[in-house]
Amino acid sequence: MSQASVAVQFALTGIVWGSSFLFMKVALTGISPAQVAWSRLILGALVLGLFVAIRREALPRSLKIWGHMTVLAVSFCVVPFLLFSWAQQHVTSGLASIYNATTPIMTAIMAALVFRVEKLKPLQIAGIALGIAGVVVIIGPWQGLDLSQSLIAQFAILGATACYGFSLAYMRKFVANTGMSALMFSFLNIGLAAAIMAVLTPVLVLTPVHLDPWIVMSVVLLGCLGTGIAYIWNQNAVRAWGPTRASTVTYITPLVGVVLGVVILGEHVSWNEPVGVLVVFLGILLAQDRLRRRRRNDEGTDAAAAGSSGRAAAVSRSSAPPPAR
Repeated sequence: MSQASVAVQFALTGIVWGSSFLFMKVALTGISPAQVAWSRLILGALVLGLFVAIRREALPRSLKIWGHMTVLAVSFCVVPFLLFSWAQQHVTSGLASIYNATTPIMTAIMAALVFRVEKLKPLQIAGIALGIAGVVVIIGPWQGLDLSQSLIAQFAILGATACYGFSLAYMRKFVANTGMSALMFSFLNIGLAAAIMAVLTPVLVLTPVHLDPWIVMSVVLLGCLGTGIAYIWNQNAVRAWGPTRASTVTYITPLVGVVLGVVILGEHVSWNEPVGVLVVFLGILLAQDRLRRRRRNDEGTDAAAAGSSGRAAAVSRSSAPPPAR
């Protein structure tokens, strides 16, 4: 796969995932939060299952893998999807997309403190603290904390991103070397979550619905595109660029989510929300030790460039045409 193709898929993933908060907000005008989560998982599983069938990939036989994937289905899909859907009844789609950007901070905390798959350096600890400070700026406690549904909803979204952080650290510890393809991993993750939601249908989903074309289109795009095809695009970027570079999609989604919320839904953005997300992004860079890694990469790139330029000069001299006669 060419680098241009990967770059296009990376950009499309950020746009689709940033748009997902708009799709959820529109869908909630006619269906319940549980129905939103149910619909996106069922549709996402069908799309991914179709790709698995086309490629004729075999399901894993290890019960251990199925056990780990069931844990991830609950922690990476069922619980956070329900929390996001419920919370978006009480907060703007733009704010939800901003809070989603805290996922790398949550991942660093879970990887170091819960699963102990990473040892944090002082600079990374400072990054986590800075990320938490950014969340405080987004919440804006100086405006008064009245424990309204909005504040509870904001903590629910943070609970969802904590689930994402838990799941990403869990993946690294337990399913990093299972041999599954990116497509099969995504299918099992979404498919098992869809199966769980299907079992819970009588409890969560059988409530009245009020559909119109906009709600139906939002649900279809959220499920087929955001929970289906975008997962494949993201995994292609991870495999081509590595997880660190591919995770920078986190920087695209809040921008898309906020812009769509303002332009299409007429949402208001307080000054502290974009300021807070910038603080969170700086915390992410420090928590992932990305600034130091970038300096090292730049040094290595400069050295390689110097060597390659010397080789190129030698090649150009040896292949130069003879002087004109």
